[in-house]
Amino acid sequence: MAVTNTPVKFGVFVPQGWRLDLTEIKDPIEQYETMTNVGKQAEQLGYDSIWVFDHFHTVPTPELETTFECWSITAGLVRDTQKINVGQMVGCNGYRNPALYAKIASTVDVMAHGRLYAGLGAGWYEHEWRAYGYGFPETRDRMGAFREACEIIHRMWTEDYPKFQGKYYTIDGPINVPKGVRKPHPSFWIGGGGEKVTLKLVAKWADACNVSSDPEQLSHKLEVLKGHCDDVGRNYDEIIKSTSLTIHLIENEAQAEAETAQARGEQSYEAYAKNTIVGTPERVIERIVPLIDRGANYFILSFPRIAYDQSMMQRFAQEVMPQFETSAALAGQAS
Repeated sequence: MAVTNTPVKFGVFVPQGWRLDLTEIKDPIEQYETMTNVGKQAEQLGYDSIWVFDHFHTVPTPELETTFECWSITAGLVRDTQKINVGQMVGCNGYRNPALYAKIASTVDVMAHGRLYAGLGAGWYEHEWRAYGYGFPETRDRMGAFREACEIIHRMWTEDYPKFQGKYYTIDGPINVPKGVRKPHPSFWIGGGGEKVTLKLVAKWADACNVSSDPEQLSHKLEVLKGHCDDVGRNYDEIIKSTSLTIHLIENEAQAEAETAQARGEQSYEAYAKNTIVGTPERVIERIVPLIDRGANYFILSFPRIAYDQSMMQRFAQEVMPQFETSAALAGQAS
């Protein structure tokens, strides 16, 4: 069954605690091993990447529960795996000086033998910012700092003695050796769909973007990105266009409410299904294809209760991913 001629790749979030997805495991060592074992399984199943969040406190409410720190576990995961790419969706610019971010990412890319996807965004979780003593600057200042940070990071990865003097950051010839393994620099992923700042930064600096999975929004945001690429002389086609999806594979459409009961808890099925693609593999494929038709070529997936049951991740790899891989391969042969 050929579903699309567009080459498509898939990544998966590992359970790190942020979404209260490790609460049924009490020992922190067991929690970490659960997280990394999911990453190892994703690697064996043929996913292109595994992903973590950059947060300190849980959602939807801050609880006294495990949330593993983003860059520490990124470093751990790249050593716990061998071939799969490891990324952050996305790092929060306000939590680390951008020159330090570039240094950390360069080091981890070497540890990963070039498998790092370095993600960055402006940040939004106000409670977390204030709790850790970062304050919470106005949006214009967070975005202004983000704009400067992207340039600094790129300079740190491509210049020997970079200099930059801005409103929010200044660097004066910092040495960043080694700069990483992947060429020309670690893969840089920018998250967010802001049309005046974020997508313009993608066009100028990024290897990949991550935008809304709503079909209309996705189409619009990518059209805006293409316009920014035209403005700066960037090849739009070389940028990875990613979006994030929550997938709940079921056996029987007629039994969807019962099959999702454990994952959704007290949440109604209607509310759960608004933000989750619930369906058989065939139905999930039907939901993904229109997003590809609108420009997406990379999907970062969340599976409910993945810390305790990896069967959905396995089933997706076995029953959904091959449909896209076969189609892309046939398209390549035809060309």
